[in-house]
Amino acid sequence: MNKLEKARLVINEADAHIAHFFEMRMHAAEDVASYKIANGLPVFDAAREKEVIEKNLAEIKDENLRPYYEDMLIQLMRISKEYQNAIICKSNSSTDK
Repeated sequence: MNKLEKARLVINEADAHIAHFFEMRMHAAEDVASYKIANGLPVFDAAREKEVIEKNLAEIKDENLRPYYEDMLIQLMRISKEYQNAIICKSNSSTDK
């Protein structure tokens, strides 16, 4: 097995882990959305997003990767907010009936 094939195996394994953790995170986002619905809270929480970014950036040891990881976190939180908004809209439409 050459270096490229080995690297692709590592990427495939990492992608499988990412998929698992993405599902875990999004299921937790469902719980967050439910809480926000019950308590009349907005989806966007700037202080929480800043906290998440700062805390998680500290986990990245390779400084060259930090801006890319920060971008990934920002995109992940954008997706999470979209999902929460979809859940809230669905909840609102079901209560309107």
